[in-house]
Amino acid sequence: MTILRVNQVTKKFGSFSALDGIDLDVRQGEIYGFIGPNGAGKTTTIRILLGILQASSGTAEVFGLDAWRHAVEIHKRIAYVPGEVSLWSNLSGGEVIDLFVKLRGANGRNRKEELIQRFDLDPTKKCGTYSKGNRQKVALIAAFASDADLYILDEPTSGLDPLMEQVFQELIREAKGAGKSVLLSSHILSEVEKLCDIVSIIRQGRIIESGTLQELRHLTRTRVQVETARPVPNFAELEGIHDLNTVDRGVVFHVDTDKLGQVIKEISEYGILSLESTPPTLEDLFIHHYSDDRGGVR
Repeated sequence: MTILRVNQVTKKFGSFSALDGIDLDVRQGEIYGFIGPNGAGKTTTIRILLGILQASSGTAEVFGLDAWRHAVEIHKRIAYVPGEVSLWSNLSGGEVIDLFVKLRGANGRNRKEELIQRFDLDPTKKCGTYSKGNRQKVALIAAFASDADLYILDEPTSGLDPLMEQVFQELIREAKGAGKSVLLSSHILSEVEKLCDIVSIIRQGRIIESGTLQELRHLTRTRVQVETARPVPNFAELEGIHDLNTVDRGVVFHVDTDKLGQVIKEISEYGILSLESTPPTLEDLFIHHYSDDRGGVR
């Protein structure tokens, strides 16, 4: 069942086009990664889904309801965490969490206490004394203490240390296990790679690739180190080979993943003594789409 659907949404600010016909489709129990650099259009998309901005054209629906016209109804079933959390400085962290939970009409006291312990937060301190990481903890605890059907998370781990990031990842997996859906906007590629079922890459307001990690990895290159009994003639000229370098034991190169089988077949004729293959990561995929012809990142 589809929980969230964005269909050909555009958003213009004057002559500037922030979104140019994007599509997203998040199903129940799915963790959907939405990645791209700052300014690519991730937060604008999320603001449209939250009913904060109205799309210039196209449709954005959550739970089958129009995100702009039915924002109040939609917000009863979602939890949102931004990357920059602003809190009331004169309230304690615990008071803010209680306020957010009550606004949702939920009684999440037991869940709240559990999450406070897991995130190692002192709820008695005033929010004005909290670091950025502790402000993120307050927002995350408030979100996961409520029984939401959809979590919309925009750079949610900004400011968290690695241990707390692990706690966050555990909560995401628990939400998925409970049949909840998650839209995770992030530029922390390792986080997306560990958690997400589906990934969409946005660039300059356009979705340029979508699919599972397995489906998208055909666009990247695999790193291979190989030692052969006899030298491979014209190695660098084999189709799909890039960045060939000689090392102490053989050669290291990158190969287009869809050409890997053919390359291994060709060099096997020269007697493979050892071979190490490193599969491409989401970061490789990301750089593949954002690097210019000179190898820099745009």
